[in-house]
Amino acid sequence: MQIHQLMDACLFAAAFWLAYELRASEFVREFYFVKGFFKIPVQPFAEYVWFYVLLIPAAPLVLESQGFYSRPMLGPRRATLWPLLRGCSYLTLGLVFVLFFRKFPAARGLMIMFGFISFGLVWIKEEIFRLIYRGKIGQKQYQRRLLLVGPPEEWQRIRAQIQAHPEMNVVAVAHLDLNNIPLPELIHALHEHSINAVVVSARHTYFEQVEAVINACEVEGVEAWLVADFFRTQISRLSFDDFYGQPVMVFRSVPETSWPLLVKQTVDYIGAVAALAILAIPMAIVAVFIKLSSPGPILFRQMRSGLNGAPFTIYKFRTMNSNAEQFKHELEAMNEMRGPVFKVTKDPRVTRIGRWLRRTSVDEWPQFFNVLRGEMSLVGPRPLPVDEVRRFNDLSHRRRLSVKPGLTCLWQVSGRSEIKDFRDWVRLDLEYIDNWSLWLDLKILVRTLPAVFRATGAK
Repeated sequence: MQIHQLMDACLFAAAFWLAYELRASEFVREFYFVKGFFKIPVQPFAEYVWFYVLLIPAAPLVLESQGFYSRPMLGPRRATLWPLLRGCSYLTLGLVFVLFFRKFPAARGLMIMFGFISFGLVWIKEEIFRLIYRGKIGQKQYQRRLLLVGPPEEWQRIRAQIQAHPEMNVVAVAHLDLNNIPLPELIHALHEHSINAVVVSARHTYFEQVEAVINACEVEGVEAWLVADFFRTQISRLSFDDFYGQPVMVFRSVPETSWPLLVKQTVDYIGAVAALAILAIPMAIVAVFIKLSSPGPILFRQMRSGLNGAPFTIYKFRTMNSNAEQFKHELEAMNEMRGPVFKVTKDPRVTRIGRWLRRTSVDEWPQFFNVLRGEMSLVGPRPLPVDEVRRFNDLSHRRRLSVKPGLTCLWQVSGRSEIKDFRDWVRLDLEYIDNWSLWLDLKILVRTLPAVFRATGAK
């Protein structure tokens, strides 16, 4: 919700600027002055700067007061239309009153245009998000897969709530009985279904006394404060959220959804589009060389583990013989990486042009399509093949799957050719996750270019 509030505040600010430019245009002045309308000349824009101090914080607050942010994203359009229309109307009238009491000679046409333009911009934004969420890629990317844990009557009730609200794009893929749940079964369910979140409902199992105290305080009109330190965690941060009207505690060990993550996703899309546009001709030339140098397809496709372990098809320029996978088991003894991953410096399956593609990382260029599809990010832990992820012998290594995989990462800019132990690789990935910021992403991107030019490419 905070991300949408920030976007709406920016759209309202842009709407006022557009209304000012339109009102101050030569056409409007000539046409409407002749007709006798809008007789008050528009003031210089510098005199309206103070206006933004009120407009930017007020816009999301007014929309929130109209229930604009409490509606489901994929609900009926009228659930978006009327709160937005009321919010824009109230905001415009409120700003008119402010201008009136300040005796500021603002043109009436400016405020009228602002009301219509702000409504239009926010409505267009909502329609764009609706298209993204309703699209096949959007539904797959933004769908939340839940594991329900609790007594049967509890998870049945929660499942019914989820089924009653399909517009929330949430699906309960499995459930477990809290009274009789082996830990290995829970872990297997997390891996098998690529779970995004586990919903634990234990109020009828362990918290009867707590519920009785809260109910007593509720009857007496006394506040009840529940100190949420009864679960000891090592790295998870505690926050509170709402789940279908029920308060829940969220233990999160990955970056929380916020405006920096929205900026990261926006940079991913813009960067992928720009890279594909710039590299279109070089990629076509590389494709021709690959086709002429050895028989087989131009692109190499492989199933990799993405966010939360969800499999996706990764694209790379083919650097090996077309039958390379059939001979992989014969090279197991040459594996130079300790752990479940497979890395060989002088792999005999690599073609002559493939060695150059790997050394310069050109073989990774098609992965910009994966970024554009929302399956990868520009910066993030490198995605591993599904079969290698299944061989993880340390469950803590799976936390590297808690963020979207990327084209480049700390491992790639920290001397990846010298790293021989998979545990060191994971340590760098977890260091990235625990310290993530936009600034860290920028530093990794900047450090990636020299690493590529030094030809410290993949093995």
